Amino acid sequence: MIEAEGIIGRKLGMTQVFDENGRLEAVTAVAAGPCFVTQVKTQEKDGYHAVQLGYSEAKRLNSPEKGHLKAAGKQMRHLMEIRVEAPTALKVGQTLDASLFKKGDRVDIIGISKGKGFAGGVKRYHFRGGPKTHGQSDRHRAPGSVGGTTSPARVYKGTRMAGHMGNRRVTALNVEVAQADAGRNIVLLKGSVPGAEDAIVLIRKSIKKK
Repeated sequence: MIEAEGIIGRKLGMTQVFDENGRLEAVTAVAAGPCFVTQVKTQEKDGYHAVQLGYSEAKRLNSPEKGHLKAAGKQMRHLMEIRVEAPTALKVGQTLDASLFKKGDRVDIIGISKGKGFAGGVKRYHFRGGPKTHGQSDRHRAPGSVGGTTSPARVYKGTRMAGHMGNRRVTALNVEVAQADAGRNIVLLKGSVPGAEDAIVLIRKSIKKK
C-alpha cells in the first residue's frame, strides 16, 4: 500500500449498515478515487511539502492546464493539494485508491456545504428574534440594533447579520471509517459528509486524535 495523507472522492449519498453487534448505523458512501499524483511539491523548490492529486478525467482542458498535467500523463478535471510534513515517497503519475483506508480509521472530510441562499439572522445564526407581544407585530424575526451612535459610529466587520448561508468550505473532523471497499473504491463514513450528492470532497487522515 502506498503511504499517502488523503484522497479525493465524490459523495454518493447516505445509506445504512449493520455493525458487528447488529446495531443499525447511518453512513455516507463516497467514491474514493482512483486519484493520480499530478505534482509533488518540496521545501527547496516550492517553499513547503505537499502532494497535488487529480480526480476524474476531463474531456477538454486549456493549454496551461494541459501543460501542468503533461508530466502526469493524465487530463484531470479536479485538482486538490494535501500538505505533508516531510518529503514523500510518492511520484508523479502514481495511482491512489480506497485501499488507503481501513475500518476504524479516523479521517477529516473537506467539502463545500449545501448553499441555502439568502437567509435571515434567525435561520442563519439562531437568533431568538423579537418579542411577540406589546404591539410588536412585525419584529418577530428582525435582527435588532447592529451599530452604535457616536461611538463607534459604525458597524463592526464580521457582525452576524442576514446574508448568504451555506456554500462554504467545511471540514468534518474525526469521522470514523465504517467500511472500505478497495475493489469498488467505495468508503463508508459514519455520519454526514459536507455537500450535496455528487459533490467533490477531500478525505485526509485526521489531524486531531479523538
